[in-house]
Parts: sequence; C-alpha cells; structure tokens
Amino acid sequence: MPQIKTAPTRSNLLRLKRELALAQEGYELLDEKREALIMEVMGMVQDAEAGVKEMNRRLDAAYKALRLARMSVGTEKLEWIALSALSEPQVRIAQRSIMGVSVPIVEMGKEAPPLQYGLGDTTAALDEAVRRFHDLLPSVCQVAEMLTAVWRLTREIKKTQRRVNALENIFIPNYQATLKFIEETLEEKEREDLFRMKRLRKS
Repeated sequence: MPQIKTAPTRSNLLRLKRELALAQEGYELLDEKREALIMEVMGMVQDAEAGVKEMNRRLDAAYKALRLARMSVGTEKLEWIALSALSEPQVRIAQRSIMGVSVPIVEMGKEAPPLQYGLGDTTAALDEAVRRFHDLLPSVCQVAEMLTAVWRLTREIKKTQRRVNALENIFIPNYQATLKFIEETLEEKEREDLFRMKRLRKS
C-alpha cells in the first residue's frame, strides 16, 4: 500500500491521525450526500418520465391539429398566418438549490399576443391547432425543468461518487498505511532505546 512521504515522528503521527479523522468524516458526509442525491433523482425521474409522456401526447395532438389546419387553409396561407405573430412567448428561468446543486425553475412568462388572422377566411381546424400549441408550452417548460435538474443532479452524483471512491480506496488507506508504518517505526525505536539503556546499566 502506498504511503505518504513524511518523517516517522510523533508530531507527524498526531498530525496524520487528525487528518485521517477529517478524511473519514468527509467520506461519511459525501456518502450521505450521494445517497440523498440518488433518492432525489429517483423521485424526479418518475416525474420526468410522466412529464415527457404527457408532453409527447400533447405534441402528437398539436401536430395532428396542425396537419388538419394545413389541409383546410393550405400551406402558404398557414405560413403567412404564422408570420403574423408580433412576438414570442416569454419564458422566465430562475434557479434553486438542491443540496448545493443549482437547478432551474422554468416558468411561462408573458404570453405572446394571439396570431393576427380574421375569422372569415380561416377554419375551426386552425383555431384548434393554435390552441393545442398554446396549451403545449407549459408542458414543454415543465419537462425542460425536470430533465435539466435530473441531468445536473446525476452529474453531481458522479462527481460525489468519484470523491467517495478516492477517499475510500486511496486517501484513507494511504493514511492508515502511513500511520501503521510510523507507529511500528516508533515502537522499534523505543525498543532499541530501551535495549541500549539496559546495556548501559549493565556495563
């Protein structure tokens, strides 16, 4: 087992014991953090899967309505109506923290004004397509929020796991091996000193 390069003295022995205690405490805290993050992600994954399923359902319905609208008013007119939008929907993105990991809060902001088209030369199919896509936006925001949170938390779990592994398999064993070496070296030195003193007394 590799050791930390240091002189086998009592002061180094005490110092390394303190550092080992800190490393073991850090290992326990990181392991608890990893477990808590895993539990958090597991709950989020279920919600994200349900959110994606709902979003896809709404997306399918919206594109189906769009196809019907294109058949009823024609592709060219549909494109002109789409270009009549004066602005786009606004999305607000804030941040919150989960165990020190920054995750987004995605919310619909100010809604875009309705498309500028008259009722006389359009169809109910177009109105339905507009409504479907409008209703889809909050679902897209919710899924984006959840998937980004899962991705960031999963990345943090991997980082935490690497640190836990490093402490468990490298740093803590190195400290333990070094402490054992110093303790054995000091014990051997004490035996030699004791043996030397006994010889001096006899002579």
